[in-house]
Amino acid sequence: MAEARRAGLKDQTDLSGARALIVEARFYDDIQDALLQGALAELEAAGVAHDLITVPGSLEIPSAIAMALDAAGNGGKSYDAVIALGCVIRGDTIHFEIVSMESSRALMDLSVARGIPLGNGIITVNTEAQAWARARVGELNKGGDAARAALAMLRIKRRLTRA
Repeated sequence: MAEARRAGLKDQTDLSGARALIVEARFYDDIQDALLQGALAELEAAGVAHDLITVPGSLEIPSAIAMALDAAGNGGKSYDAVIALGCVIRGDTIHFEIVSMESSRALMDLSVARGIPLGNGIITVNTEAQAWARARVGELNKGGDAARAALAMLRIKRRLTRA
């Protein structure tokens, strides 16, 4: 397995008052717990408040994000960044390709169309062992990576809109 390469981002743009939305797919509960632990640790370290929405599977994550963003536009809670967390493990059918590709495409479409900083923490793997290696905080910590990505994009957005 390749060594994780995390660039040390130096941007310290103020994140005070920021609120993130985490949308998690609870298909593999134990793996999801590990992904969520990583994301929550990053948000806490950055002092960013969060809300959590749970959906049945990774394919439902983009829809839930869109619903939350629409609700914010209608007077509901607003979010400065979103984090998608889920796990898709390859099976014997093409369902893996459909879920992994379509959820990723929909997340990118949402991020670009809505201008929302988004961290994609939907891990797509061949085996459960690979999932655990990516989910655990002490290993690849992809939940933490997704939160860091969302926060990095939020810093960029804040820096650009305040300039």
